[in-house]
Amino acid sequence: MIGSRIALLSIALITASACNPFRQQSTVEVSETGAIAASRWNATLATPAELSGVVQVTGTGWMAPDSGRTVASVAISNAPPGGVHPWHVHQGRCGSKGPIYGPTDAYAPLVVEGNGTGRAQASLGIPLPSSGSYYVDVHASSNNVATIIACGNLAPPSR
Repeated sequence: MIGSRIALLSIALITASACNPFRQQSTVEVSETGAIAASRWNATLATPAELSGVVQVTGTGWMAPDSGRTVASVAISNAPPGGVHPWHVHQGRCGSKGPIYGPTDAYAPLVVEGNGTGRAQASLGIPLPSSGSYYVDVHASSNNVATIIACGNLAPPSR
């Protein structure tokens, strides 16, 4: 009987101390990396339906602020090894053939490694947009930019 009372009292003290409003808590700091991640536009890339069964490339893309400019990034997987693919951020939505966002020469081609993955990044000399529609697309090759092997609409950050 005394043992069960001691156990019950111990549980009550532990619970009370965990709920103590006067307990010191560490302050939350927002790092620059966290702030950048919170202001990222993000996309999930997939092969367009018309190429389904021929190739099934998947990936991600994003754009974020960096010292008053925009940085864009793309990563793909399940692509044929050795491929070299132009990629861009465009204004509009996938399939709309919108204008490229930023200078075209800022986008170095994406090179696919032996394991079928590739990534590339571009530093654009323009500020991150605060509104609008944008997408990331990956082209079949520099000789076949009309064929898109992966595309994803960028979702704006939640503010």
